[in-house]
Amino acid sequence: MPGTPIPTPPAVPFLGHVNTIDKDLPIRSLDLLARQYGEIYQLNVLGDKRIFVNSYALQNETSDEKRFAKKISSNLNQVRNAAGDGLFTARVPEEQNWYIAHRLLMPCFSAANVYGMTEDMMDIISQLTLKWERFGSKDVIDPASDFTRLTLDAISLCAMSFRLNSFYREDLHPFAHAMGDFLIESGKRANRPTIVQSMMSSTNAKYEEDQRILGQLVNQILEEHRAHPPAKQDILSVMLNGRDKETGLGLSDENIKNNLLTFLIAGHETTSGMLTFTVYYLLKNPATMRKLREEIDTLIGDRPMASKDVNKLPYLLAVLRESLRLGPTAPARSVAPLEDTTIGGKYFVEKGTSIIINTYNAHRDTAVWGEDAEVFKPERMLDGKFEALPPNAWQPFGFGTRGCIGRPFAWQEAQLALVTILQRFDLVMHDPTYELALKQTLTIKPHNFFIHALPRKDRSRVFALPSAGLRSERTALGSAQIASSGTVSADVAKLQPLYVLYGSNTGNSESFAQRLASDAPAHGFRASIGTLDSASEHLPKDGPLVIVTASFEGQPADNAAHFFEWLTNTEGNVLEGIKYAIFGCGNREWVKTYQRVPTLIDETFAERGATRLVERGEGDAGGAELFEAFDTWEDALWKKLSSTYATTSNAEAAGLNLKVVSPGTARASVLRQPDTALGTVVQNKVLTSPNAPPKRHLEFALPEGTTYRAGDYLAILPVNPERIVRRALARFGMSAEQEIELSTGGPTSLPVNKPVTVSSVLSGYVELSQPATTRDLDILLKTKNSESSLKALQALSSNYAENVFKKRLSVLDILEEHPDIDLPLSAFLQMLPSMRIRQYSISSSPLWNAQHVTLTISVLDAPALSGRTEPFLGVASTYLAGLRAGDRVQLSVRASNAAFHPPSDLNVPLVMMCAGSGLAPMRGFLQERAMQKQAGREVAKSLLFFGCRNPREDYLYGDAELKQWSDLGVVDVRPAFSRSTADSEGCQYVQDRVLFNKAEVIGAFLKGGKFFVCGSSKIANGVKQVLVEIIKESRHLDDEAALAAFDEMMNGRYATDIFE
Repeated sequence: MPGTPIPTPPAVPFLGHVNTIDKDLPIRSLDLLARQYGEIYQLNVLGDKRIFVNSYALQNETSDEKRFAKKISSNLNQVRNAAGDGLFTARVPEEQNWYIAHRLLMPCFSAANVYGMTEDMMDIISQLTLKWERFGSKDVIDPASDFTRLTLDAISLCAMSFRLNSFYREDLHPFAHAMGDFLIESGKRANRPTIVQSMMSSTNAKYEEDQRILGQLVNQILEEHRAHPPAKQDILSVMLNGRDKETGLGLSDENIKNNLLTFLIAGHETTSGMLTFTVYYLLKNPATMRKLREEIDTLIGDRPMASKDVNKLPYLLAVLRESLRLGPTAPARSVAPLEDTTIGGKYFVEKGTSIIINTYNAHRDTAVWGEDAEVFKPERMLDGKFEALPPNAWQPFGFGTRGCIGRPFAWQEAQLALVTILQRFDLVMHDPTYELALKQTLTIKPHNFFIHALPRKDRSRVFALPSAGLRSERTALGSAQIASSGTVSADVAKLQPLYVLYGSNTGNSESFAQRLASDAPAHGFRASIGTLDSASEHLPKDGPLVIVTASFEGQPADNAAHFFEWLTNTEGNVLEGIKYAIFGCGNREWVKTYQRVPTLIDETFAERGATRLVERGEGDAGGAELFEAFDTWEDALWKKLSSTYATTSNAEAAGLNLKVVSPGTARASVLRQPDTALGTVVQNKVLTSPNAPPKRHLEFALPEGTTYRAGDYLAILPVNPERIVRRALARFGMSAEQEIELSTGGPTSLPVNKPVTVSSVLSGYVELSQPATTRDLDILLKTKNSESSLKALQALSSNYAENVFKKRLSVLDILEEHPDIDLPLSAFLQMLPSMRIRQYSISSSPLWNAQHVTLTISVLDAPALSGRTEPFLGVASTYLAGLRAGDRVQLSVRASNAAFHPPSDLNVPLVMMCAGSGLAPMRGFLQERAMQKQAGREVAKSLLFFGCRNPREDYLYGDAELKQWSDLGVVDVRPAFSRSTADSEGCQYVQDRVLFNKAEVIGAFLKGGKFFVCGSSKIANGVKQVLVEIIKESRHLDDEAALAAFDEMMNGRYATDIFE
């Protein structure tokens, strides 16, 4: 019977679409195909035809049990190798045991029976909380692992009266390891040719061994239960002794074992994933965490949660429902039509054909959940909204007669666990920059997600968590030891405590905080340093608290969001007894939100009873005053602290000790081992002609498990250019291979207490090119030098902004200019800020390649403003420009502002305005739209306004993708050539071209278009000015009214990404 053809990707003969599916993370492939092909597509895997439905409408239609029945998928067919005809894997109606077991066991999971399991559930939950308490708040917790212990032990104890005692083991129970490996291999076998499988002898042997371990535990449970029946009737008792009222039959030993294994697998995998997803979403959304904590504190208080409380906390239920919407732990299920049928009103499907209901994507359908479907928002599940959802819109537990039989058990267990945890702990992300990555067995869970658990209402403490920008362990930046706290000497330990907290994304605030901590011993203080989030509700009172933090478009840094949310919702004099000082970093380009976060923190501290030590300092990151302002403020701070706490200055205490441990005659052979955070360079090519400032295109293979979205950033940890490192080595008379050993009395971001080559320290740990600060000049003035050098330094200090900052004069530049300045290497290293992460907009879409990303960068190689003959080299761009295919790079994906992503509604046109390498995210957007159009979907035509010099020098991708996408009907490109205006309708800059094509801009706006700007502040301001001018002219408004109209009209439709 003919119908509308179901879209299908290109296939390989014989294998079909085997290689289309990610063998380790299939859901990622299915998600990307759904985003590319839309609500339905078809795959052929080794001759097995599978139809995937991804929209609410098709999920709802295929949930009709009169037309469709559950089909055991190829994955579950492999799971049958161990679970046989258990409830989850039984073939119905062929296998009658399913009916008997279903009728016997359904009553076991009634609300009344599950309430009776509360005590046993709380027993296991208390083991988890006891572990977290005893290991302490500095312990790095893998919540997915601990929740696996929790849920596996809970189902074993509640259903089978058998204790696995997972929390009394250092590692997971062998059953859990075997089960995970078995499920992963089952998924891979489902998509592997039989002949290939037969040749994988070691893999097959491991698969059989895993099944043996699973069966061994099941047999042990069954034997012990029979030998020592429990006093209470548990679920296993029902399986052993129960008789089906309809047939009078009981369950065979084989079927009992199959169902025991089914409960052990399904009974813990989904719930542990649900808890891990929920913790992740709570930590990424501080306002939600606060609301949930308030509900728990109000309704439960300090008493243990009881069965009477289950389902009585509405916000908790909303949080769990929303977590399962975005993170359905069972992300897909299979059905098949009972007869030939048509779905979606046009797609013909033969009887028995596999239809995979992609719950993961159906739960993100904007037709039901709105344009903010990707946003975690529990409020959409409150106040009757959940009950008012269309039928079958929310299906994390499956549907109908084959839905999850243990849903009440999992639902109660999750509520008890979350309430108990949040009653006792403040949870903090180990890496505040972490973005969700998935791992998949039979279910999905967050991958490489780690937390800390800080006891609530305990004594005030600050925890020195690793830096978000220079993290050393379990992060997306590799395992090299970058940040170190140093070793606190006995003398330093006796000093007055000082607590330094920072909120930082780009590294400026963290660098200032590190400087304060390093300087502390010289002023008589012992410093502890940590993120603001590490101290939420745990602010110390036994020493001064110094905060350095920034605003990002009016929002706190990633590692300060929870602190900010907590602080702004405090009441009364909760901060009485705290003495504090604050320095704020910001950018005056954001006129309305400049210093918003530091100001609010400062004002709230004062309102809540804390004592301000010095007036809040502030600095503009876009100008010379940032470093000068901090130097002035820091000087005043130390004077105030010294007088307040009667400390004694000791310059030697803050010194960095340096010892030469090797003459450098033998080359060290230590090689850095690659890990999951190392990406690989695939391609690096020049995009511009030799006459133009260089722009390059780089392609990276991402570390395993890393995902991204069009519009995200790639964070790169660079090294200083070799030329600059050689200059520094020459200035201090050292060879590149000479080894040194550093030690210090306080926190530092330098590698301490171990031999390192001096070149590795200069190359990777410090910023050699950053302009010298006024503080640096003061140090040099106090250093032994000649009269001529003294006068030169005084001249530099007399007009810092003109003589140093604008010329980007570094400490190294000054030392080379004045070789008589007698500054030791140790002092030089201590003056320099830590190496910072650099973020670049990704210029590709995962629909093009989910495992690869591309960057489009400008390479900074320009005449030095200081007048030096050697050019000024950008640190990160020079590093990237020098990479070759095969090089390994420390990198990670960072999410961009939520607004800076293409809308999911393909009928919404994009209006993109950029210049030079600002094209990067726009290329990713257009590549995504092009892939969707090529997949047969209707895509609104977009507008790209792109500025460069001329079409023959730096018209990036102009003759390649931009032309192809224009021919495809995805975009109309409107270039502005600053040095060849005759080729761009006389328009010199982007804003000129926007004004010239204002009719098209207005047309796109009226069609609901979304506007994106990427480039320098000059470009962003110019574009905004022109758009305001268009509104002013078309609506006949004055300047003020036009600006107000712009803000109103563009609310939610105008996103910027500004870089300098």
